[in-house]
Amino acid sequence: MSERSPSKPLTLPKSDVSAGVGLAGLLGLFVWILFCRTFPAFAEMVGLEGEYGVLSGPYAALTAMVFTAGPMAIWSLLVDRVHLRPSTGLDWSLSRSVNDAMPTAAVKIAGLWATWVVLAGFYCLARWYWDGSYLFAMEVLGFAIVPMVVLSVPYIIWLDRYMIDPRADGTWHFGAMLVGRDQWDVDLIKKHWRAWAIKAFFGAFMISILPPGFAFIVESNPAAILSNPVEFGMLLITLLFLIDVQIGTVGYLFTLRPLDAHIRSGNPFLGGWLAALLCYPPFVWGIIGNNNQILSYEANVEGWGHWLAGNEPMLWAWAAWLIFLTAIYAWATVAFGIRFSNLTYRGVLTNGPYRYTRHPAYLSKNLFWWCSVMPFLVTSGSPVDMIRNTFFLLIVNAIYYWRARTEEAHLLAEDPKYRQYYDWMEANGVITAPLARIKRRIGARLSGRTGRAPEQPQAHEPAE
Repeated sequence: MSERSPSKPLTLPKSDVSAGVGLAGLLGLFVWILFCRTFPAFAEMVGLEGEYGVLSGPYAALTAMVFTAGPMAIWSLLVDRVHLRPSTGLDWSLSRSVNDAMPTAAVKIAGLWATWVVLAGFYCLARWYWDGSYLFAMEVLGFAIVPMVVLSVPYIIWLDRYMIDPRADGTWHFGAMLVGRDQWDVDLIKKHWRAWAIKAFFGAFMISILPPGFAFIVESNPAAILSNPVEFGMLLITLLFLIDVQIGTVGYLFTLRPLDAHIRSGNPFLGGWLAALLCYPPFVWGIIGNNNQILSYEANVEGWGHWLAGNEPMLWAWAAWLIFLTAIYAWATVAFGIRFSNLTYRGVLTNGPYRYTRHPAYLSKNLFWWCSVMPFLVTSGSPVDMIRNTFFLLIVNAIYYWRARTEEAHLLAEDPKYRQYYDWMEANGVITAPLARIKRRIGARLSGRTGRAPEQPQAHEPAE
């Protein structure tokens, strides 16, 4: 670390994902939703026999991923031309022969298939995957495994024809370890397993939560609830959460190197994994909830619709505020385009909501909980319930702050561009910069009391 030089003004680095990627996926998703809602009219128009309803089933929700991923991939390739970036590790002028590519490709195929076998065993052993909404995810993955195994062979061979260093891949190193080859690297094997653990854990979760929100949006009748601020607000909030889930699911499943969307590294810090997993099932079921869980902040609450009932202008204003917060949350996912996933480094975002704060999704989500649940207002009238709810939601907020800090530590260690972005945000971010100044002032006061010199703002030096 060295003190920032005044002769080198900070500049905001260019984002690795353009705004057009997410917008293309958003447009494709809206087209599919519109088609599903109007399918009865479409069936009648083309003369299909029988009576048809809207397409709101789980496989219609799954198909939405095609309409979301397709436009994002097309935009990435044709407009952003991401396949030509050095970060892909590909050189399209190489064009090795199949025979030349086969030695490394065969080892990778062995490593990849062995990885899938281990993950399948994990799914079988983990009981929560065979109950409730996870059953749909297991059905989808069980159906997908055959085409995945078949298509992985030509895909890996094709990719190895153009990879600059075919062995610079954790899949090869894991396969080499299994088949008894020399020169495998244990650190790259760890990176391989961190990436696949993230894909397996979060991919199944995202698939499992696709159907409910999609069905609600396709079957809804906005005209019937237009005069009800609570119901209309919840409809738009559900739509925004649907956008987040659809684009997020695409991000977990389409980690393709030619799209420069591959996982370059998974978070190596144990604290990062603990902070993230605490926020998702099955861990969240026993920790955060509205019954007797450890961090329950919804005991005897009714939420904003109950407490503002009878005040029509305030209901509409509060609904608009919650919609705004959810829109920021969804925008934060849309900005990632095809690269969204937790605990990973897949490039650096500096546009969209990430121009104002480094963690727009966490900030908006936590504010949404405070404003929608209103944990400090309880139907029991008990001060103890108020204190408990408020305290435990603060603990949940702290967990998300912990997540943010571990993610920053991961990215600061990986990419000089993120270090440049981090420093720019500290000085110029609309939300981040004032908070950073407050933090420095508090630190200066505490340092003064302990007799230490106050810490000066510093720029992050590039890694050697």
